Amino acid sequence: MTNSLSDLNRDDRRQGKQLFELAAKLYPLCRSLTGNGVRETLSHINTIIPLSISEVPSGTPVFDWTVPDEWNIRDAYIKNDAGDRVVDFQQCNLHVLSYSIPVNRVMSLEQLRPHLFTLPDKPDWIPYRTSYYNRHWGFCLSQNQLDQLSDGDYQVCIDSSLEPGNLTYGETVIPGEVSEEVLLSCHICHPSLANDNLSGIAVATYAAKHLLSRANYYTYRILFIPATIGSLAWLASNQSAAANIRHGLVLACLGDTGSLSYKRSRQGDNIIDRAAAHILQRQPGHQLFDFSPFGYDERQYCSPGFNLPVGRLSRTPHGMFPEYHTSADNMDFLQPEQLTDSLRACLDILNLLEKNRTYLNQKPMGEPKLSKYGLYDTIGGSADIPAMQNALLWLLNLSDGENDLLDICDQSGLPFEDIASAAAALHQQGLLEYA
Repeated sequence: MTNSLSDLNRDDRRQGKQLFELAAKLYPLCRSLTGNGVRETLSHINTIIPLSISEVPSGTPVFDWTVPDEWNIRDAYIKNDAGDRVVDFQQCNLHVLSYSIPVNRVMSLEQLRPHLFTLPDKPDWIPYRTSYYNRHWGFCLSQNQLDQLSDGDYQVCIDSSLEPGNLTYGETVIPGEVSEEVLLSCHICHPSLANDNLSGIAVATYAAKHLLSRANYYTYRILFIPATIGSLAWLASNQSAAANIRHGLVLACLGDTGSLSYKRSRQGDNIIDRAAAHILQRQPGHQLFDFSPFGYDERQYCSPGFNLPVGRLSRTPHGMFPEYHTSADNMDFLQPEQLTDSLRACLDILNLLEKNRTYLNQKPMGEPKLSKYGLYDTIGGSADIPAMQNALLWLLNLSDGENDLLDICDQSGLPFEDIASAAAALHQQGLLEYA
């Protein structure tokens, strides 16, 4: 049986530093749906955990979608008539509309304005905007920057390429005792967005590192994929593997100061939904959300043709913190201790899945004489039933081949750890067998 994260890693500060440092290393890279920024990101992750890298050619049909051309960018700027870069991609990669086509021309401010994107209500922040499936170009800048632009001509340059190539994603599969799988998935398609993008990558990477260090009951599959088109591409070419997925978590927005939250799978009451709710109930202020067809890749895994039991673990959900998809979602917004807490919650959910079993009582005719097996206090008469003995009795009564340990935990009100320990003791004595 597995241990909690507190047993695996007692130095939370060290763990938080590792998570934060990975995010900081990846923060400057200009990621998008495709391109070298994604490859470089996966290369960094591959120094921590082994990754298998897949390339899906542009033009490949994936259900109702098509893998787009590959986008790469080298430089971009807007120069005033004095030759000064008033908007500079080298200073912040959010400055360019992601997937912008190449441009190199002189334009008046009036001609340029339709290609400029700002947040008037957040005048210091730069928005993150994309044009993945429409040929367009543009710049994102703060409202203050825009207000400082005077009438006149500007040199506009986007040194990018948009041409046939590949969509790239990474995965690692960690074999367990059984071929049934637990999926962890995060998106890798955003540039310098710390909480929205990098927190999920960091937690997924170090969750995989822990799983690699131990024996597991389930097989674990960890996916690092561009959002939507990446999960669709994986599902399209891995339908047999998808059929083995019994539990799954999409990991996103895990480093802010908000409380942990969980979005249920489409099924709503699968074991992963119950396990996540059980673990999060220990967290003050935690939130549980019903499934909706909006959000991250859970909506692809939970599409009716697959209907996989995949929920989403976050802190403050996407779109519910003002820094979302802006330059304010930077490394100052990311908190190492929150990353550690999120990793602990993720691993605690996985640990519960690992221990959760359905048993069948081998002596169901009345209670077995537990003292014969060294499982019961030989001094009777006390009204105070010790926790272990209480757990033993609940297990023997409800282990009918229908209730799993989480069911028994919920009905008894006892801690899952007590139920799991008692089940292991009963199983060792032959009083319970796997159903």
